Amino acid sequence: MPGPRAAALIGRDQAVVSPSYTRGYPLVIERGLGSLVQDVDGNVFLDCAAGIAVNSTGHSHPDVVRAIIDQAQKFLHMSGTDFYYEPQVRLAEELAAIAPGGKQSVGWRSFFGNSGTEAIEACLKLARYATGRQNIIAFLGGFHGRSMGSLALTASKAIQRRGFGPLLPGVYHAPYPDRYRCPLGSTPATCADACLDYIEHQIFTHLVSPDEVAAIVVEPIQGEGGYVVAPDGFMQGLRALSTKHGILLVADEVQSGMGRSGKMFAIEHTGVEPDIFAAAKGIASGLPLGVAVARSGLMAWPPGAHASTFGGNPVSCAAALETIRLLKDSLVANAETVGAHLQTRLASLMERHPLVGDVRGRGLMIGVELVRNRTTKERATDERDAVVNACFARGLLVLGAGKNAVRFSPPLVLTREQADEAVRVFDEALTEVERPR
Repeated sequence: MPGPRAAALIGRDQAVVSPSYTRGYPLVIERGLGSLVQDVDGNVFLDCAAGIAVNSTGHSHPDVVRAIIDQAQKFLHMSGTDFYYEPQVRLAEELAAIAPGGKQSVGWRSFFGNSGTEAIEACLKLARYATGRQNIIAFLGGFHGRSMGSLALTASKAIQRRGFGPLLPGVYHAPYPDRYRCPLGSTPATCADACLDYIEHQIFTHLVSPDEVAAIVVEPIQGEGGYVVAPDGFMQGLRALSTKHGILLVADEVQSGMGRSGKMFAIEHTGVEPDIFAAAKGIASGLPLGVAVARSGLMAWPPGAHASTFGGNPVSCAAALETIRLLKDSLVANAETVGAHLQTRLASLMERHPLVGDVRGRGLMIGVELVRNRTTKERATDERDAVVNACFARGLLVLGAGKNAVRFSPPLVLTREQADEAVRVFDEALTEVERPR
């Protein structure tokens, strides 16, 4: 691979498409169904990438396709910025019902955009508007998007920021509590407290007064940063810290939300309710949609303060409504049970593969960090890329995350048998890369 038809299309792509895209291996998809993908040359793959955690209900789930067709036959667009239509209202009602805290909470309102980065931009604008403050705290390793406001928060890879400055001012970055690579000289047991202390006694003491901070923006599970799971105590500490200083807590659930963690939103594992959260990626099973959801009292800005022509497109809303139904019916539960099985099987590979340094995650959001030495934890960056490509050559689609982790983010329809097959192929790929040359 690539086969002849794939190679021809890749050649055409290279002549006319932006070279900024990060294509890791030469997959040219022709069709997909469930957790399987077929390329233009007839090769079939088990998909553990899901279009970067987007195809939550699998490829072309028949119920989602039916909902898309039904809505498309009625009308394609009317702009929720200027007019009303039921799919957008129904989706806002559903999001209010499934939000962390749900109907027991204070009520929620939704702003609709087209993508994760637009959802984060809306969160930033709303946080500034609602508080009258300008500054934002984010975290090293975080990824929040590539438009100029969200890019200022992003601190995953330098290449994502290089050449685009100056970025949005007033953003301060704190260490994220990675229990495998404990920051600030901490231990796995103390890293959460160390990172909270850094905000309280370093950032707030030396860089910005807390009464000038509008929001703390955090991923409950870092995505591009390496699928790093924040300790429950860290999220609870952030909630207490933000409440103490009148700062809004914004949960970026763009990648970790919509059932992927085994709960509808990853922050629910911690018992914390944010003030605002962002959802996108898996919300509409592949159609473009991003949503900023805020407590009703916060989202009180006047008409004209923020809008989006295509945001909350009726076809995307229809897909999202059917996606949420499927998630509630069975797929969140499937992510929990099959995800636990997959994580256990992946962790068992540590017994015979010294490259595997850490296996972590929740539900079907699992990261495998590869290292050259488990004692020094030297990052196996080249080896990670080699393993990803070896998986592709064997019919398994995975992606890298962070500098040296492999992410498993399959569709939430993945079966135990497919999970076992993914582990078998991953095992073979590790063996190939570890073999002396």
